[in-house]
Amino acid sequence: MKETNTTNDSVADRPVTTPKRVADLATLMRSRRSVRQYQDKAVPREMLLQMLEAARWAPSPHGRQPWRFVVLTRPDLKQRLADAMGATWRENLEMDGQSPEIVTIRLEKSYQRILRAPALIMPCLYLEDLDQYPDARRQEDEKTMAVQSIGAAIQNLLLTAYDLGLDTGWMCAPLFCPEVACAALDLDTRLIPQALIPVGYAAADPKRRPRLPLDSLIVRFD
Repeated sequence: MKETNTTNDSVADRPVTTPKRVADLATLMRSRRSVRQYQDKAVPREMLLQMLEAARWAPSPHGRQPWRFVVLTRPDLKQRLADAMGATWRENLEMDGQSPEIVTIRLEKSYQRILRAPALIMPCLYLEDLDQYPDARRQEDEKTMAVQSIGAAIQNLLLTAYDLGLDTGWMCAPLFCPEVACAALDLDTRLIPQALIPVGYAAADPKRRPRLPLDSLIVRFD
């Protein structure tokens, strides 16, 4: 696999629509990790655009690409989003019966992941262009296809980030309060935030969670 400490010069020379081939894709997929602590180092705009370029080539229902992306680098916008989602999460944690001390600790950790990441990408579902059906069952299945496709787009984004020498995480906070996230950033209400992806350079190696054995995941192979 190529060196992951890609320089700005090499990124600038790389056409965004024809990303450099990775010699060992399997190693790239196994090497990607979920990072929670980031260095105070800005992510070049070109790298963020390359990540988004990779995301838009993911498969999607009818080729409609039912996703849109919000990119945040300004501290004030990250703070606004964190405050809005944090208020909702506090209510949920208290409703779950968690102690005030635990609520405070969990909120602080979440705040730091958002505020200290040099960049944030919020993938959103956009369902306006999907096929419309007269029955609720098929319409729900159409939405499910869109949700599946945004997962593929996010995976493209994550792998490309690691290939560029960046690190990422995957936070689900906006999924539980999509209206709150949209209101905090003055977004089109037709957007449905699904995740929050911090992007930056790891300040510490994360703990790697073990994967289940392959034979325990295959339920039939004839």
